[in-house]
Amino acid sequence: MTIVNIHEAKTQLSRYVDQAAAGEEIIIARSGKPVARLVSLATPTKPRTLGLGAGRFHLPKDLDQMAQEEILRMFSGSAD
Repeated sequence: MTIVNIHEAKTQLSRYVDQAAAGEEIIIARSGKPVARLVSLATPTKPRTLGLGAGRFHLPKDLDQMAQEEILRMFSGSAD
């Protein structure tokens, strides 16, 4: 973690943005007191593994039909 004052951050912004993009955390201080943090917005480099929840969750076979009458009444405006 690098701590820099605002003036230095303004004059060397490109350098600090490159460092943050590389994974380093930059703390920006005013009069020696931290006021902001510059970090990377990059997405995680490791892609998610598909299927980690397989077998842990079960959906009803008629999920697409559940509450169908209620939904139709909501869209048609009927108050049956």
